[in-house]
Amino acid sequence: MSPNLEYKSATQDDIPALILIEKTVAGNKSYSPMLDKREWRDAIQKGKVFMIKRGGELVGNASYEHQGDGVYYISGLAIMPDFQRMGIGREVLEKILGDLKDAKKIELVTHPDNAPALALYQKSGFKIESRRENYFGDGEPRLILSLVK
Repeated sequence: MSPNLEYKSATQDDIPALILIEKTVAGNKSYSPMLDKREWRDAIQKGKVFMIKRGGELVGNASYEHQGDGVYYISGLAIMPDFQRMGIGREVLEKILGDLKDAKKIELVTHPDNAPALALYQKSGFKIESRRENYFGDGEPRLILSLVK
């Protein structure tokens, strides 16, 4: 992992910054942003949410939660547009997979048109399990991917 990336566990005080990150990636059909404070409060209580910084500058966030019986769900990975295509998403995914090295199965969802994310996940061993229409209630389909260990 890059020595320039820092990971900080998010707290309730970080919710405005989390929403700010999500707003930078909102507005395209391939990403369903979390813009509600209550959703973030729940995410922080239910799982692991962390802020990602590079050289002290906020660049994104990521989150995952335990679903039970060795199954984890990566619920978010958002890199702000100015920092995309720099390998940060790959490094963050590697960190998450390292954190979850004892998991039996890791699941996530992504939009079928989100080619960079789909390529990243598939290169990391995730396989497409199914497609679900209107997954987040935003009228858009999502692919459900999993990594079984």
